[in-house]
Amino acid sequence: MIGWMRTTRAKIMLAIILGVAMLVTWPLRAAFGIFGLKDMGVAARSLRGPIWWGGAEELQVRGVQLGTVDVYLNPVQLLIGRVRVDIARRLGTPEDIAGAFTVGLNRRGIDDVTGALALAAPLAPLPVSRVEFDDLTVHFSNKLCTVAEGRVRARVPALISGLSLSNGLAGDARCSGDVVELPLVSQSGLEQLTIRIAQDGSYQATMRVRTTDPLLAAALGANGFRQVGAEQVLRTVGRL
Repeated sequence: MIGWMRTTRAKIMLAIILGVAMLVTWPLRAAFGIFGLKDMGVAARSLRGPIWWGGAEELQVRGVQLGTVDVYLNPVQLLIGRVRVDIARRLGTPEDIAGAFTVGLNRRGIDDVTGALALAAPLAPLPVSRVEFDDLTVHFSNKLCTVAEGRVRARVPALISGLSLSNGLAGDARCSGDVVELPLVSQSGLEQLTIRIAQDGSYQATMRVRTTDPLLAAALGANGFRQVGAEQVLRTVGRL
């Protein structure tokens, strides 16, 4: 028995067993740093459990709060040389969210994000309170947007008299050079919101409202809009 343990095959098997044991017990906190999630702006107040199935309290991405979620590594993606860390909160409430952070060779991004986030503060002064995602996937490679797909809907609170956007503004994500572009349009087509986001989280946003109503124009003007031809326009830049 002792002699068998000294063979090359036994040493390889022992190394594999030890490697698997280390992966099974690999702490989630260590994995966040090694896989480059911190470089993507992902942070949490606390991380618990192993990478295969753990949890994050007060998870945030570039300051945007996602709350407490389950976190787990997708082992299948490792076989094709890509790291996919899934997150999920499924409580049967409007605050449910699911998706993944992905990191590969010269590539990083998000996959299959479905849920909603409160984005009033990060997008101010845009009159947007909440953004809903439906199967949103965005990848960047060498600072260029390479994949962008999925539905996005921005909710606008009823703060401006005469502006009726009960269904919000919606559109499909798309790549535009080095940014992902979200061209969102209201049901009437009179309101448009275009948001362009770069890999580093910096964004440019323009909201346009076509109106001939002087009262609505005055209300929009009081909220930062400026008249450009037949439109009221609000432009802003920021960083998530």
